[in-house]
Amino acid sequence: MNRVLLKLSGEALAGDKKTGFDEDTCVAVAKQVKTIVDKGVQVAIVIGGGNFWRGRTSNKIDRTKADGIGMMATIMNCMYVSEIFRTEGMDTNVYTPFACGTWTKLFSKDEAVADLNAGKVVFFAGGTGHPYFSTDMTMVLRAIEIEADCILGAKAIDGVYDSDPAVNPDAKKYDELSISKIVDDRLGVIDLAASVLAMENKMPMLLFGLNEEDSINKAVSGEKIGTKITVE
Repeated sequence: MNRVLLKLSGEALAGDKKTGFDEDTCVAVAKQVKTIVDKGVQVAIVIGGGNFWRGRTSNKIDRTKADGIGMMATIMNCMYVSEIFRTEGMDTNVYTPFACGTWTKLFSKDEAVADLNAGKVVFFAGGTGHPYFSTDMTMVLRAIEIEADCILGAKAIDGVYDSDPAVNPDAKKYDELSISKIVDDRLGVIDLAASVLAMENKMPMLLFGLNEEDSINKAVSGEKIGTKITVE
């Protein structure tokens, strides 16, 4: 892999606290990414906002406003993790689809790709800038735009199962799954709109557990880990 988009779960970054940031977890992620960047792999990152807010956390708030709060959560996450990456010796930039003062850069494909080619780690925060689109959609959209080789989805769970393993102890984990099956069966691995976009643009994915030891390095190295999402 020469260029990857890494999707980090906000909940996974919170560690056992389940909310906010767990610095040790974030530092461990930074160290892994530093290893692959030093090998010449270009890395872009999208982070979910679930450690602070989920779009339907409250049914008393208008959906558009709720999604706006979620976008802000992803910006906080990217700013924080970006700074952790800098302390580990990486150069970074955070891009948003709308202006955030001088804290972030306004998204431009050309500038983001130039940063990647220069060895910087780029963060795509703020979602797509529009309500009703999840960070799954941001992940797939930005991966397509920057022509990533693959999406690496580092989640709080270690892959895709046929049922919820937290509820069903006999749940079966898939080693490989086609994106068309995810769409046809509406498996909910990632949201449906994002799945369709990935299918139409033949963007492969690998979904795995962030908390597994050295999981990001294993994913980039091609070791058997998580669930491989194939495209036809």
